[in-house]
Amino acid sequence: MSLHDLFRQVMAIYEQEKREKLSKERRSFQLVTRAIPEALKTLPFLPPDRYMVKGSVGQGVWTDVPWVAVMDQEVTDSTQRGYYIVYLFSEDMRRLYLTLAQGVTETPKDEMERVKRGIRQLIPAEERVRTDDDIRLGESKRAKDYERSVVAYIAYSFDDLPSDEQLARDLETMIDYYRQYVERTEPMAPPEQVFSYREAVEHIHSYISAKGFYYTKEEVANLFLSLKTKPFVILSGISGTGKTKIVQWLAESVGATEDNGRFALIPVRPDWNDGSDLLGYVDIKGEFKPGPLANVIIEAENHPDKPYFVVLDEMNLARVEHYFSDVLSVMESRRWENGRIVSSRLLPRETVGRDLFLPPNVYIIGTVNMDETTHPFSKKVLDRANTIEFNRVRLDHLDFLRDVPTVAPQPVGQELFAARYLHLKDVYARCPELVETVTNQLVEINRILEPLGAHIGYRVRDEICFYLAYNEEGKLMEFDKAFDYCLMQKMLPRLSGSDARLERALKQLFVLCAGFEPDGDYSGALDVSYARYPKSAEKIWRMLRRLEDDGFTSFWLGA
Repeated sequence: MSLHDLFRQVMAIYEQEKREKLSKERRSFQLVTRAIPEALKTLPFLPPDRYMVKGSVGQGVWTDVPWVAVMDQEVTDSTQRGYYIVYLFSEDMRRLYLTLAQGVTETPKDEMERVKRGIRQLIPAEERVRTDDDIRLGESKRAKDYERSVVAYIAYSFDDLPSDEQLARDLETMIDYYRQYVERTEPMAPPEQVFSYREAVEHIHSYISAKGFYYTKEEVANLFLSLKTKPFVILSGISGTGKTKIVQWLAESVGATEDNGRFALIPVRPDWNDGSDLLGYVDIKGEFKPGPLANVIIEAENHPDKPYFVVLDEMNLARVEHYFSDVLSVMESRRWENGRIVSSRLLPRETVGRDLFLPPNVYIIGTVNMDETTHPFSKKVLDRANTIEFNRVRLDHLDFLRDVPTVAPQPVGQELFAARYLHLKDVYARCPELVETVTNQLVEINRILEPLGAHIGYRVRDEICFYLAYNEEGKLMEFDKAFDYCLMQKMLPRLSGSDARLERALKQLFVLCAGFEPDGDYSGALDVSYARYPKSAEKIWRMLRRLEDDGFTSFWLGA
């Protein structure tokens, strides 16, 4: 469909669809967020390695002024700041404006006026491109804010929308003015920060705290180390503990947002039963329709120097092994080639039009609840992830709300999160003593778990070593604290059952973690302050209590 027809369709149906609940199935949503951006990306003067194209009809509710933006990534990667080309639809859908505008959310008014004057000086007086303030988008606050942000514009009407050729010429003209100003000024996008691991954790923790969420610095360090160890993490816990938010704020703190396409929230549906819902499918016309994860992967391949974060929300509403198995398998195929991490093919050329791989700069985090509507995880899934539990709730902790300074995002490159170890020999070359110490401890734990068939294999051993090596390199936690997290996240999630063998194993693990034997009375409070591995000891204690009370226990059941 032509660009002319796509714009005209939006203007014809948006007001009617806006009366209904916002949904991704609405035609307006598909046109503004997918069809029009894809059509613009085919224009030869918008190379994908430089320009990002993104459209929006609102988040959660319909916006009064839908838009499609073209952003020079050397200037900005977000419509909240910087300056960019953007098509703005008027509220009454009678007019469409091709504009050169600025982000109104994070751009101070004096900066906005300075940029406006600078760009307008570059644009010669001509009838087609206007530099006055007579643009009329509507009466809402959003419309007025957008009007103030516009530097220059070309106005179109619904009744006289030009041809595709004229639309392309107009856009190229506006892009030319955009480039001229970019070349005369310093890029407005903040430079990427080079953090040490400790500095990164400090920054992320401060940013999250400033947003009004309470997580300890140790919890942030654990999430960071888990992502660096393996780009797949599971966050479990009761509803409302902020599992999704901690990932969103972590991503935002390092410059990855929904706005710039580097953070994606993908709600999992119960009817997903194969990878097509996530990766895409070929329709009856033989055209590939990319799924939400495929879209992120394609963007990440185009920008290998930036990290991308994906949240699979309510991941176990469908069986993970059914819809996610292809991704898990390809994730395990990662290997070094010429100093770079590469993977096996995720989708073939025959399906997508080109071979699609799993880039190393995509980090997938699944949030899960365990109730009657969800599915349990197989060991295949648990072996491949760090499972972080968020069940701690302190409603009376309000100190973090008082006098918390605002913390600005600090964009970082992929290097901060990039894996340095894929095989045990990688980490052994740097930390032989650590590998031997960890292995000896895991051998002892495996002796306890082997009668249950729950002992770990080489993959888990290797990834625990990676985690602890990164921790030692960054000096984020003491060794025992870090190993405690590994025990909680890589080994205990495998345990469930009702027989005497499990009870014996849990008691032996408790002795290893706490340093003393349980007395059989699990009803009282447990003092783990002197335990070697207090988090694991407390979790095992709760599992033993559940076993005594109900005759069955599992890592995934609450106390």
